[in-house]
Amino acid sequence: MKNSLLYCLAAGSLALSFFFERPADASATLRAPSAPVVAEASLFPALTTNEPANDPATGTTPAANKPAPTAAELAASRDSLTYHYYAQTLGLHLAFDENKNLLRTVTDWIGTPYSYGSNSHRGTDCSGFVTRVFREVYGITLQRSSRSMFGTTQRVAKAEMQTGDLVFFRRGHGPIYHVGIYLKDGKFAHSACNGGVMVSSLHQDYYRRNFYAAGRVPAVAAAAARAAEDLVARTE
Repeated sequence: MKNSLLYCLAAGSLALSFFFERPADASATLRAPSAPVVAEASLFPALTTNEPANDPATGTTPAANKPAPTAAELAASRDSLTYHYYAQTLGLHLAFDENKNLLRTVTDWIGTPYSYGSNSHRGTDCSGFVTRVFREVYGITLQRSSRSMFGTTQRVAKAEMQTGDLVFFRRGHGPIYHVGIYLKDGKFAHSACNGGVMVSSLHQDYYRRNFYAAGRVPAVAAAAARAAEDLVARTE
């Protein structure tokens, strides 16, 4: 009887040791996914050796061995990023040859609240916004009211508007009450009483219904003509 009892205890101890040893193997399996981390290093030999990893299929030189970009290339890259930012902020399709100073200035004013009779970044009305932009971009001092501005501009057909032209609005046969700066793609920048400085579309029902005329500031037209002549001269 005593031998039988010892035999049963020994058998039970052997069985328990078998079950308690299994988790060690299981824990090793859970750690296995860490192995690819070591293998991944071999996928980037250029980072771990002194020899360049040329592409045998194309024979291209790795980026690390390419010559540094020139000052002109860096400037072009910065201009491209800048124009993309203005295009996204103002909702325009830009050709990257627009007046960057105008785009920058308008962008800086976006979100300024409306304030009647004011013309600062704390608040501005429509004519105050236009006068500040023209002073900052073109160095031109315009008349303070939208009606006075209209009287000093050259009439432009709606289909022939250019960036920097002024757009005027009136209700029915009433006086001119609103002014903005035409950008392109049928869009203009202005300070609206219900939202402050923003970019709106002339195709919106309200502005299409109340659009009166477009006007070109003579000094801006002359400056644009000189800039076009300089561009032609540089490309010849």
